[in-house]
Amino acid sequence: MNNEHIIDEKKQGQSLHTEGKKSNTKKLFIESYGCQMNLNDSEIVAAIMEENGYNTTNLLEEADLVLVNTCAIREKAEQTVRKRLEKYNAIKKRINPTMKVGVLGCMAERLKEKFLEEEKIVDLVVGPDAYRDLPNLMTEVEAGRDAINVLLSRDETYADVSPVRLNSNGVSAFVSITRGCDNMCTFCVVPFTRGRERSRNPESIVSEIQELWDKGYKEVTLLGQNVDSYLWYGGGLKKDYKNATEAQKQNAVDFAMLLDKVAQQFPIMRFRFSTSNPQDMHLDVLHVMAKYKNICKYIHLPVQAGSTSMLKRMNRQHTREEYIALIDNIRKIIPECAISHDIIAGFCGETEEEHKETLSLMEYVKYDFGFMFAYSNRPGTPAAKRMEDDVPMDIKKRRLTEIINLQQVHGLYRMEQFVGKTVEVLIEGDSKKSAKHWKGRNSQNAVVIFEKTGNEAIGDFVDVKIDTCTSATLIGNRV
Repeated sequence: MNNEHIIDEKKQGQSLHTEGKKSNTKKLFIESYGCQMNLNDSEIVAAIMEENGYNTTNLLEEADLVLVNTCAIREKAEQTVRKRLEKYNAIKKRINPTMKVGVLGCMAERLKEKFLEEEKIVDLVVGPDAYRDLPNLMTEVEAGRDAINVLLSRDETYADVSPVRLNSNGVSAFVSITRGCDNMCTFCVVPFTRGRERSRNPESIVSEIQELWDKGYKEVTLLGQNVDSYLWYGGGLKKDYKNATEAQKQNAVDFAMLLDKVAQQFPIMRFRFSTSNPQDMHLDVLHVMAKYKNICKYIHLPVQAGSTSMLKRMNRQHTREEYIALIDNIRKIIPECAISHDIIAGFCGETEEEHKETLSLMEYVKYDFGFMFAYSNRPGTPAAKRMEDDVPMDIKKRRLTEIINLQQVHGLYRMEQFVGKTVEVLIEGDSKKSAKHWKGRNSQNAVVIFEKTGNEAIGDFVDVKIDTCTSATLIGNRV
């Protein structure tokens, strides 16, 4: 988890980008699971493979190459991926015997031997820092050899790769600004699967945003395991910044400066970012958010637990009191800001009193949204090596239910604050339930549904007066 904004463990949907290069003769089918970083990585992979003869397809049966971009955050995610691999191989056996199957992402490093040698269910395994090596690995596969590259990098950011926008609505897109994580939370595999923190050249970030703007995109989410740790001083790992020259330090760009730069340079484009780490979010960022209308008033701020003793066992570098102080500053500097969380129920050694402290923290903050999970032990993490997963599953489930129920109450409370007000909405597409209604989001990341009037289109910013709501959706009419 480690400050990644989890989207869903269900299938994220196959690629719908089917144009590609006319000269390409091979087909790539790619699926992504887990966080937004994985979705963005899949877009990078699609771009690399497009330059090497593969166009993406949404038809699994016709694919020459099938890739699944994996998440290793929870056991359930791994189970889901294994089921998909079973389906791929069944189709390979029954319909398309020349199909090649590969695993990308965070499961790749940990399960490489199992996938390739023991279970023999894939042809190649590629880690998050090795996607440029995919063409070479495919040469190995075509020669009948297994292929693997899960090496971690000190400098790979894919800054010069223009991603193929998979499943794009043509309105919003992800732009990665950092890779890796230095925080070493005891429950998290990310530092071991994605490596140490390094940041991307700000000029390459601006160039990618310019490209998106030229193509008609209206919203960009700046992505990283921990965006607040963004620090460009000429390249290299963040941990090596202390050894930078004085000139490098004087010209360094931090996250507040980057956010200010893109908001100012693209005043009509809307910006979001994810994910933030409480220990690294500085007041400068909050003041930049307050300064610009086009920076969305929404912060995903994982807390993981509400008690300082639990946070210490998790190796989180903040206390309950420090987190609350940050929440107070957000409310003071950006009163209209929405806040969401990640919370783990039943981490190692969690007592009933510590669980109650999590509930009381939720009562204090009254989060707009939440991403809530029962703890599952992940092999290779410090917790798996040194701590006992001693909270019984029935207690984990009960505590998780209490957290979810409380979040639903708070979500409804936050949504109700919009009723009777007019909000600016960026139209993203049709409502899932009715083609007569639009779906979009406001600055606070709330989903807004409203009836079509006939003179608006996807990508328009419109004003909508909110008439009613649920705990997750605002419903209104265009002003």
